[in-house]
Amino acid sequence: MLPARLLPLLRAPLQLLPRLASSTPMAGEKPVEASIRSKLQRELEPTHLEVRNESHQHAVPPGAETHFKVVIASSRFAGLPLLQRHRLVNEILQAELAGPVHALSIHAKTPEQWDQNASMSPSPACLGGSREKGRGLRKEQDVGRTVLIALD
Repeated sequence: MLPARLLPLLRAPLQLLPRLASSTPMAGEKPVEASIRSKLQRELEPTHLEVRNESHQHAVPPGAETHFKVVIASSRFAGLPLLQRHRLVNEILQAELAGPVHALSIHAKTPEQWDQNASMSPSPACLGGSREKGRGLRKEQDVGRTVLIALD
């Protein structure tokens, strides 16, 4: 006998299967990451969604949920310039950005753009926090966010 949560899949068109599968929280996913995934899934109905917690690459405590990369393809982005796509994602995630999330990298594409080029460049190395002391950078606070200023 099938679990009740799988019964809708039998009635769903085949093109919905990847979307339904990706809305399930991933194993080991933490609360902020799960919230980001859930909100974007619900609001943008993406054909592709990756939420990567990149906090471990930064000078934060182990297990932190402060730095994220979102790779998303949604038909809701059709006709929108890149800045508007980013604003839409930021609006959806305003609670997370006002609270625990310090940095959010967004790669927002239409499904057609994703099909043409699904590659993403790797995130740059961390330049902030205690890892960069004495390397020609000065930290300044700007409305609760850290801004790095090159002194070279």
